[in-house]
Amino acid sequence: MFGEYVTVRAEVADVPHFSAHADAGQIIDWLRGAPPPHTTYLVHGEPAASEALRDRVDHELGWTAVVPRSGVAVLVR
Repeated sequence: MFGEYVTVRAEVADVPHFSAHADAGQIIDWLRGAPPPHTTYLVHGEPAASEALRDRVDHELGWTAVVPRSGVAVLVR
């Protein structure tokens, strides 16, 4: 990172069959197979689309979803 090696202190998982080109419905279906996280951070896409997906994650899955503003730092535990 920034030209330096950084120790990975996280579980690294292979997520098969996930497309960066999935539509919102496909993303919701994919998320249904995962255990509910404490918070879901949506960090890709146009602001309006990200906010719409945030609302769907909240309403359809009952999960807390956030679209962070650019430059916001989040501590993930």
